[in-house]
Amino acid sequence: RLHPAIKGVWGAQSSGANIVSVNNKISGKNNAGPTPAFASYRKQQGFNSPIGERPVFAYTTALNHLLRKGSPQRLQVGDSSTVFWAEKRADMETSVVDIFGEPRKDDPDRQTRKVTALFKSIHHGRYVGGDADTRFFILGLAPNAARISVRFWQVTTVGELAGHIVRHFEDIRIVHRGKQPEYLPLFRLLASTAVQGKEKNIPPNLAGDTLRAILEGCSYPRTLLTASVQRCRAEREITYPRAALIKGCLNRATRYSNPDQKEELTVSLDPDNTNPGYRLGRLFAVLEKIQEEANPGINATIRDRYYGSASSTPVAVFPTLIKLSKHHLSKLENRGREVNFERLLGEIIDGIGDFPPHLSLEDQGRFAIGYYHQRQDFFKKREPETAQGENQ
Repeated sequence: RLHPAIKGVWGAQSSGANIVSVNNKISGKNNAGPTPAFASYRKQQGFNSPIGERPVFAYTTALNHLLRKGSPQRLQVGDSSTVFWAEKRADMETSVVDIFGEPRKDDPDRQTRKVTALFKSIHHGRYVGGDADTRFFILGLAPNAARISVRFWQVTTVGELAGHIVRHFEDIRIVHRGKQPEYLPLFRLLASTAVQGKEKNIPPNLAGDTLRAILEGCSYPRTLLTASVQRCRAEREITYPRAALIKGCLNRATRYSNPDQKEELTVSLDPDNTNPGYRLGRLFAVLEKIQEEANPGINATIRDRYYGSASSTPVAVFPTLIKLSKHHLSKLENRGREVNFERLLGEIIDGIGDFPPHLSLEDQGRFAIGYYHQRQDFFKKREPETAQGENQ
């Protein structure tokens, strides 16, 4: 009649909650009147969904074991408590948690080692481990008052899952500074889309939908792109995690909408990319760099004042910014630097044409990537420049 409570689902009642349950039972008063909606055919509580006592004991015991505190097969992402298991013992049961979870304080390099090992085990898109054909199960649970809702359920194989995980890290790979991690944990990616970077501000369904897209190898949710672009505009900062997410979202959307089309966003700066959004992002980065070099130690740059409008309504601000850049260029003491900046500006603007009055969400994302790529390119060490603007 009643199934044992399942404990360990974040956000659910501490005493436990149920996946299979009915709101109430028929009271003596209701017994004489019409049958309540929750007692179809006058069956009460768990008898509405009849399950044998042995399987009830089995599934509740197994879930409580997988969801226990400190479980190596449990991953908390947003409001989704996700558990993993295979039909027989497999390393992937615990590896997937190490790969997507926050790095351990006592072993911060554990995630990097796991992802690196996974990449090495993939050959031409196929997992070559001995358990590649082993069936693998993924269950995402979310709290719903006294009940537990199934956020997602997936049956796959170890090999297929490994391929999807590798694909995810390849999709979000983007140039970054040397001290930053090569493989970003899922929590850090999602936190970059939240207000103040706090876990509690991650949109409720975003975490579960993103994890599901990764594990199933499908397109990232559009809400992930929206949240990333909005954070860039609100904080006027394109961080490494946000740039990685935007690149992954745009390239996956292109791949699934047109499989024959080449992915347009590369890992690092792509001078041949002619997309107006990407070019405008590069242009904005160059204009900011000129301002910084003309005014060493400046507290606020054009990014702090104009990023939002430049990335959404370019025609409203870029003519003004270009005029301003002429003043900044005249203040540069290094003549070679001035010539190089003018040449770079010319190369970028030649591929733009007229400034568009408005950029779509996708082009705002490309704007962010163009800006990020160009800024990262400025960090590269180069040979000193001569007065003629040529490398010595």
